[in-house]
Amino acid sequence: MTFFSKFFIALFLLLSVCGFSQIKIITSKADTTATTKTNKEPSNVIITAKPDTITYWKHKNVAGIDISEIAFVNWSAGGTSAITGLIRGDFKYEYKDDYQVWSNEMFIRYGLNKQEGIELRKTDDAFKLNSTYGLRTNPRSNWYHSAKFNFNTQFTNGYSYPNTENPISKPFAPAYAFLGIGSEYFYKPYNFNMYLSPLTLKSTMVLDQTLANAGAYGVKKAVYDEQGNLIAEGEKSKTELGILITSSFEKEIFTNIVLKNRLTLYTDYLHNFGNIDVDWQCYSFLKVNEYVKANVGFNLVYDEDIDVIKEENGVKVNKGSKVQLKQVLGIGVEYAF
Repeated sequence: MTFFSKFFIALFLLLSVCGFSQIKIITSKADTTATTKTNKEPSNVIITAKPDTITYWKHKNVAGIDISEIAFVNWSAGGTSAITGLIRGDFKYEYKDDYQVWSNEMFIRYGLNKQEGIELRKTDDAFKLNSTYGLRTNPRSNWYHSAKFNFNTQFTNGYSYPNTENPISKPFAPAYAFLGIGSEYFYKPYNFNMYLSPLTLKSTMVLDQTLANAGAYGVKKAVYDEQGNLIAEGEKSKTELGILITSSFEKEIFTNIVLKNRLTLYTDYLHNFGNIDVDWQCYSFLKVNEYVKANVGFNLVYDEDIDVIKEENGVKVNKGSKVQLKQVLGIGVEYAF
């Protein structure tokens, strides 16, 4: 073998080794990212790592505390010192793929107010669960065949202040449960959805016999004889079948201002069809920084089965069903996780 033959063979082996040494074996996601960013070795990279596991679950949890306070010391114009606190939590878990969506939400609210010279009073009390399952046959469609379950109640007794001896509401008295089937429409740019159900069962529960005997919240009240003796106790539940329509959307209407709107409409087929129960919640959240937010909004409720009881000259007077309105303005700390 001549010198030149040996030289060319050695050169070939050297080039082969050098060429192989340029191939980078990537076994981690970090190496892949670095190669992609520098873009120095795009043609001879062998990726051996498996891709990240695809998850269809998403969650958004928010917990917050709102506090407002006013204090007077030797204030000539007069006034009453007061402090109000509200604990709130919004928790959402959602599963979504090309054909299915399963959304689960839980909302909690509990507020207290203390004024100088007046006992501690409740200002807000709510516990709500929503669960909706949707199925579509076309992955491009915004319409789903859906089933929905809602449940609402409260944590502690409610009173018609200043009377704190006889509660007008209790945990599970009332409690409302909705279960139905229908169709749901989603519009992602506005986080908008609308649910239409022609068949929804509404169950009203009053699991306190004293309130049930009084016929509170639309249940059948107790029967008494002429002497006031109890003949039959009041029923603790009432079931209706009707039409349910719900809608909600969430949109940043201005920089750092998010509007959230929820509307629920229900009417019963058998009892006063066309008389609509309304639950409308509309809130705006103003972001101060990552943790501090202000919120302002209202909750409007109308239900013909809920009578407004007012005390006039020491006597309780039934005002019948009325539009109920609760306004909220607060600022506090909020943490999302």
